[in-house]
Order: sequence, then structure tokens, then C-alpha cells
Amino acid sequence: MNHDVKLRVQNIEKSFPGVKALDKIEFSVRKGTVHVLCGENGAGKSTLMKIINGIYQPDAGQIIIDGVEVHIKNPIQARQLGISMIFQELNYIPEMTLEESLFVGNWPLDKAKKIDWKEIRKRTLALLEKENLKYKPDTKLKDLTVSDIQMLEILKAISYNSEIIIMDEPTSAITNKEVEILFKKIFELKARGTAIIYISHKMDEIFRIADDITVFRDGKVIDSKPRESLDIETVIALMVGRKLGKDFPKIDVPIGEPVLSVKSLSGEKFKDITFDVKKGEIVGFAGLMGAGRTEVMRAIFGLDAIHSGDVLKNNHVVQIKSVKDSIGHKVVMLSEDRRRFGILPIRSVRENISITNLKKFIHKGKLHAKDEYEAVKYYCDKMNVKTPTYETNISSLSGGNQQKVMLAKWLITDPDVFIVDEPTRGIDVGAKHEIYKLISDLVTEGKSVIIVSSELPELIGMCDRIYVMAKGEIMGVLGKEDFTQENIMRLATGTTSNI
Repeated sequence: MNHDVKLRVQNIEKSFPGVKALDKIEFSVRKGTVHVLCGENGAGKSTLMKIINGIYQPDAGQIIIDGVEVHIKNPIQARQLGISMIFQELNYIPEMTLEESLFVGNWPLDKAKKIDWKEIRKRTLALLEKENLKYKPDTKLKDLTVSDIQMLEILKAISYNSEIIIMDEPTSAITNKEVEILFKKIFELKARGTAIIYISHKMDEIFRIADDITVFRDGKVIDSKPRESLDIETVIALMVGRKLGKDFPKIDVPIGEPVLSVKSLSGEKFKDITFDVKKGEIVGFAGLMGAGRTEVMRAIFGLDAIHSGDVLKNNHVVQIKSVKDSIGHKVVMLSEDRRRFGILPIRSVRENISITNLKKFIHKGKLHAKDEYEAVKYYCDKMNVKTPTYETNISSLSGGNQQKVMLAKWLITDPDVFIVDEPTRGIDVGAKHEIYKLISDLVTEGKSVIIVSSELPELIGMCDRIYVMAKGEIMGVLGKEDFTQENIMRLATGTTSNI
């Protein structure tokens, strides 16, 4: 196998208003290898990848492909140079069909120079069959899950037969089974000589597939070595520049009476759901993709209709028919799909945080900007949000910092019950630790937290009890003494023996 250098970046620099995102970045990617980039959110990894893909232009430095310097002005030119990119943030048009999405910007044309829809259908079916994916070509993206869309993005990049493929957190929204499919594809690509740049915060993934590892911190390359020269503890220390201490800073606090109770709740994708969460308690919800966990939480939060059953707050039945009702009862939810249901992408950090509680800052019809600013500053400091200013557009922040802003947005409402759906998806180890600490702080203040997560160590490390769902039903509940990944998976797959 040829291990010659395929891509090299030299002295790349990039600044945005108020922040230097990249400072003299240098590293090389060899043909037929996986080069993993890791570092905390905001370290500069995604910014560099957007430069390589032609979305951003560098302020200085060189990009060299096969020994020749190139100037990549846009993603179309990047694709012509053999570069494809799978983005961390899923940018898709909900009304677009699966086959349209696969070929957008790369339409096959017929003799009359019109889009050849028959050819598109033929190629789509062939691609789906080859990858053993059970989708219909005319399915609209809005009818697919986050996991489905992520798999399609991976499929699209692979279908271009690119010589350089950038994967930015490609497993953040897919199941373990789909991860195995992706890794198998990566090993096939390596065998073909493809150079892969892989961004991930998941240490088990990194040490499973990496040939080389480069660590970023604060816009600089801290170290770049073959995988064999590094271990997990060293990489984490290089990433965060400090010792994190305990992985899960769970604090045991006195558990009080039930704050939120759900009795025989049924909706479109779940039935007969009964559970409670007590004051000071962290309750987890585990299950495989499609188990119905998110749908239950969306119904409690007023986003989806409740067909039957009751929601009780402090032992009193409450009517929740909208998000406004839920917020009024001090029950809030952090969505798993930050871009689609969380951020207001064209608004500032300040506006994204204060929008949930504007009545607090409006007196006699006038917005008191000083009160708003002080509240926003307090929660940004509490969440350690890295932003040039509070007027910075939230879209220009890293994924991890956007997630922190979303947490701050709900904290400002002073909730009693905080539902967090995949709270650390796509977030680095340092930011994860901060979010875990925040969750622990919430329960020490007497709040109640529900965590929906696909990461079993996260649930085991942070929760007091774990409910496990499958096919829209609760299969069982585990106390701390029964917390094991095996017990959770038995329930999640419908196998209840030996528990």
C-alpha cells in the first residue's frame, strides 16, 4: 500500500471578529490512512476542514495536494479536486427527497441537458442496494430520523469516489449497528488508497480506526503522532490542557417527592408510559433508535399530541397542549436536533438565550437591556460559553458552544424539571464534563433532570434510576444496584431474563 502524503496544510491561519480560530496549523494526511483530529469544541478543527472544503478562505498558509499547491475557492472546486466532506451539523432541506439529496449539485443530465430523473432513480436504487439500506428513493428527508439523514450524508460522500474524505463527527447521530457499517466502509476506503480525515471526540473510536492522531487546542496543533505513540489519557490531557478528574461528577443528594409524574401516557409512537422523577433525582431513558424515548419527551413538552393518559406536576394533573403550557409548569426540554429545533440561526447569542424569558426583562412595554445583558452574562459564564461577544451570531459558534447556549436558554427560565435529549452528542470530553457538572449542580439546587441518551456509560455514570424503552413501551426500570450495560441492552432488545 502506498503511504505517500496525499494532503498537507502548512501555516494555515484564520481569524474571525474577536477570535483567532487557527494559528499556523500544519499536518499531513497519507494515502490509505485515517488521520484523526481531536480537540475541544472551538479548538479549530471544523474551521480548518471548512477551509480544505472551500467554504472558508484562509488568511494565510498553503494547502498542498499530491505535492501541488491548490487554492480552493468553493466546495464545487473541492469536489473537482477529489475532496468530499460529511458535516457535523446536518444541513438539509426537509422537503427534498432522498434521491434529490444524494445528487443535489451533481445532477446527471440527458442529451437535452435536462436533469435525467430516470438515471437518478437508477443510480439511487443501485447505491441503496449496494450499501444494503432499506430506504425508498422518493422518501422526503423530513420523514427520516437524524440517524437516517446522517447515514445518507455518509453515503453521499462515499458515492463521489473521492480521494480525500473529511468526516466531521460522523457517528454522533447513528446507532452502534450503523457505526459498524461505517467502519467497514472506512476500512474498504483505506484499502482503495483513500485519505480520510476523521474528527471525533469518542476515544474508543479514535483508537480503533486511527493511523495518525493530531490534537488541536485553542486554534493550534498541540501534537501530531502515530496512534501507537499515544494512549487515551495522554490524548485527553493534550486536548483539555488540564486534568478533568472523575469522568462523571455525579453528586448524591437527598431524593424528595415526585415532581413530575406520567401515568398511562400514549401517543402516536408510544403507549401506556408510566414513570416519575423526584426532586433532586436524575432519571435516565435508554433504548435503541426508534424506541420512542424522544417522542415521549416531546409530548410531555407540548411538541406532540398526547392521545391518552395524564401528566402530573407535584401530584396535580396539568394540561400540556403546547410548549407554552410546559414552560408555564416549569418543565423544559433540550432537543436532540439542535439545528432544527434548538437554535435561532440568524440571531445573536444574547437573543437565543433571553428569548425564553423576555417577560423578565420587559417592564411597561420597554426592554431593559441592562437586566437582559446581566442575565445573559451570568448564564454564559456559568456555562463557560466561548463567544467573541454576546451579539455574535450563534451560527458562527462551534457545535459545543451552541449546545451550551441552548442549555443557558432554558436555565434562564428557572425550571423545576429539565429534560435533556442527547445532551452531549457531538461534544468534546471537556465540554461533556462541564455539562455533567451543570446537571449535578441542578439537582443539588433541588431541580429534577431527565436524561435521554444513547451513551450507556453516560446514563450509568449520571443517573439515579434508568427506564429502558423498546418499540414505544417501557420494558423495565433499573436501580443503581442493577446498572450494567448488559442489563440495559437486554431490556432494550426485549430480553428481560436474568435481571
